Amino acid sequence: MIYLGIESTAHTFGIGIVDDKLPKEKKIIANVKDSVTTKTGGIIPAKAADHHVEVCDAVLRNALVKANLKLEDVDVIAYSQSPGIGHCLRIGAMFARTIALKYNKPLVGVNHCIAHLEIGRLVTEAKDPVLLYLSGANTQVIAYEGKKYRIFGETLDIGIGNFIDCFARELGLGFPGGPIVEKLARAEIENNPTENKTPHYVELPYCVKGMDVNFGGILTNLKQKIKHMNAHKKEHQTKEHTHCYYTKESLCYSAQETVFAMMVEVAERALAHCDKKELLLGGGVACNKRLQEMCEKMCKARGAKMFVPANEFLIDNAAMIAWLGLLQYKAGDKLKIEDAGIKPYLRTDDIDVAWR
Repeated sequence: MIYLGIESTAHTFGIGIVDDKLPKEKKIIANVKDSVTTKTGGIIPAKAADHHVEVCDAVLRNALVKANLKLEDVDVIAYSQSPGIGHCLRIGAMFARTIALKYNKPLVGVNHCIAHLEIGRLVTEAKDPVLLYLSGANTQVIAYEGKKYRIFGETLDIGIGNFIDCFARELGLGFPGGPIVEKLARAEIENNPTENKTPHYVELPYCVKGMDVNFGGILTNLKQKIKHMNAHKKEHQTKEHTHCYYTKESLCYSAQETVFAMMVEVAERALAHCDKKELLLGGGVACNKRLQEMCEKMCKARGAKMFVPANEFLIDNAAMIAWLGLLQYKAGDKLKIEDAGIKPYLRTDDIDVAWR
C-alpha cells in the first residue's frame, strides 16, 4: 500500500510518500518540503499559513513526480493533526480532506511529536529508545511505557528551538536561527584569539529541575548581555576602544554549551530512570553537531547507544507523517472526513499507542 503524509505544523509544508511493500531502507520514496525563512524576525502564523497555501500544490506535484506516482495510486492520506500552530495545521488538514474527498481515500490524523520518534526507529537501528526531542516549540524526553509514549521531562516554558530563535533575533540574525548560532559558536572555538585558544565561556543561568528544564531566565540574561554589548559598541567607535567582554561568538558558544548540557543531563537521568540503553535524537535542534557530540560522550560513558537520523528526518518532514500514518492505519485507526480536524494542544502522552 502507498501512504501519503502531509506536514504543516509550523514553518514547513511537506509531502512524504511511503511504500509499505518495499524493504525497510527503501520504504520512503518521496520526502519533499518548502519552508518559511526570513532574514530578520521569526514565524508570523498567518503568513506561514499563506505560504503553505501558495506552495502546497507544487510540493505535492514534486513529491508525486519523485515517487513516479499519481494521486490515484495512493491508498491512505495521513496528516499532522497535533500539536502545532493552528493557522498552519488547518492548511494541512484542509488539503488532506480535499484529496481524501476527491479520490475517496481513507484519512489518518497523526501526532507530530510521536512521528519524530517513529521515523527515528525506522531509519536507525533503535528499538526501544529514550527520545530526546528538541524542536522549535517542543522540548521533551520521551520513552515508551505502558502502551503510551510518556513524557519524563520537558520544558516548563518555551521550547529550546524557540529559545535559540529568539536569541538569534536579539543578535540580529535571521530565521531559523539555529544554524547561524551553531556557526558562530564554532567560530568561537576555532578562531579564538586568546593565548591558550580556550573559547570564552560567559556565565549563564543553568535551569534544571529534576527532568524538566526552562529557558526563559537564560534568554532574559542573554538579552541583557546583548544590550550591554551593543551599547558598548555604540559608545566606543574608535580602534582604541573596541574591546567588549561579550561578542556574538562568545554568547552563541556559551548559550549552546549551557542549554545543551542541561538537555544531556536530563536525557541521562531519563535513561537511568527508565532503565533503557538507547538514546534517539529527534527534532530540528538535534541537527546541531555540538549537541550530538555531547550526547555521544554521555552515552559512551554509561554504556548506552546513541542514534541520530539524517538531517532530513530530524527537521520537520512529511515522510515521518506518512510512516506514522501507516502504523496507525494498520492498527485500525482512521478518521471520518467530518472528524478530520486539528488538535493544536494535544500532548504526546495523550495518544494511545495501539501499533506496539
